[in-house]
Amino acid sequence: MTPSQTVIEEWLRKDRNPAPVAKLLGFQLTGFEDGVARIEMDADNRHHNPMGIVHGGVLCDLADAAMGVAFAGGLEEGESFVTIQLSATYLRSIREGRLIATGWVLQQGRTAGHAEAEVTDAAGRLVARFSSTCLVTREARAS
Repeated sequence: MTPSQTVIEEWLRKDRNPAPVAKLLGFQLTGFEDGVARIEMDADNRHHNPMGIVHGGVLCDLADAAMGVAFAGGLEEGESFVTIQLSATYLRSIREGRLIATGWVLQQGRTAGHAEAEVTDAAGRLVARFSSTCLVTREARAS
């Protein structure tokens, strides 16, 4: 098991909350199976923009985390990654309630990959769709 996979397993068991942003926004990894990650949060007025709806950036964070977990699950020993592009399409506004982000990898190569995510509400209605391009990084090796 790679270090990334260990972190995912520990977060899933609630032994760790690896990202401070997860604690800040209140989201939790609730599933990871066959490369598909599921992250959930309960949105309320703390997450609102001035119009009284959940801020699009909060939805981006939630989806980015789901795509990131999915991507990290396929990394090799000594690899990490950074998101170099993220695209969002917002379909429904939300004021409060359970939000579920499901993320998966479409393609993962040696140097880059592509992931997607959907955010739905508790009733299963699509709230937003996301895609990201990730750059694989590697530890520097001593010569």
